[in-house]
Amino acid sequence: MSVLYQVDAFTRTPFTGNPAGVVLAAQGMTDAEMLAIARELNNSETSFVLPPDADDHDVRVRFFTPTTEVPTCGHATVGTHFARAVEYGLPSGSLRQKTGGGLIQRVDIQRDGERVRIGMHQGTAAFGPELDGSQVDRLLRALGTDTSALADNGPVQIVSTGHSKVIVELRDRADVDGLLPDPAALTALSGEVGSNGFFVFTRATDDGELLSWARMFAPAIGIVEDPVTGNGHGPLGAYLVRHGIVPAPAGRLTFTGRQGAAMGRPGEVRVLVDVQEDGALSVAVSGDAVTAFRAELATRGRR
Repeated sequence: MSVLYQVDAFTRTPFTGNPAGVVLAAQGMTDAEMLAIARELNNSETSFVLPPDADDHDVRVRFFTPTTEVPTCGHATVGTHFARAVEYGLPSGSLRQKTGGGLIQRVDIQRDGERVRIGMHQGTAAFGPELDGSQVDRLLRALGTDTSALADNGPVQIVSTGHSKVIVELRDRADVDGLLPDPAALTALSGEVGSNGFFVFTRATDDGELLSWARMFAPAIGIVEDPVTGNGHGPLGAYLVRHGIVPAPAGRLTFTGRQGAAMGRPGEVRVLVDVQEDGALSVAVSGDAVTAFRAELATRGRR
């Protein structure tokens, strides 16, 4: 019998952060069953945990939105390994996760009493095209704003650490919180630029600590808005370093990303970016999680 967890990621408070379904021991399920479960739960992503299929990883995980499979997911990775740690009593340590997209990632389990925190090492940052002026104008209109809200620190650019996002900086938090996106227009633009997620952020410092506030929209894959996005904060960190927008002393940037307040589901992501000797940017994100519920899962054709 498969076990189903609903985990709220990037928070320690139930019913905040980003909810993810996690199906443990999902071997034997068909793609259609996985998609049906993801649609039934209606979270932005649901993960399905499978045995390894090679010696280069310890566990295999597939991720589904309510409409399609996606190559990787940050908050659902946090949720997955939190659920595994709780269900199986796993100690602190590291493991290798292989995603449905074939990416192998290191995951860290950090236990502190009853607190379980999960770290996810994402893929090396890859920088895609910068949107041209016409595309930026249409994107801002699709988000429900205009060029007056756009910050002028860096380009609007596609960045990926495993699942690409269009990174957009606005001038202040009021601009971010006030967005009223048009899902159809964003979906059309996704097809044109080749990226399904639009990660919109602003930033500030608090006692010298960098903070960001963000929202993320991906209607092309069934996510009108995602509460707290691990695979958006990783590319954001790489973007900030790549364009010299914030300093990275001794080749390292750390900051806290906040997201979800506009949806009533606030959460926090800790982001770490390291500059490698060859200039490549390696990225990790980490966060807390909490169980919303646990159940035994019945699927069609099973009793």
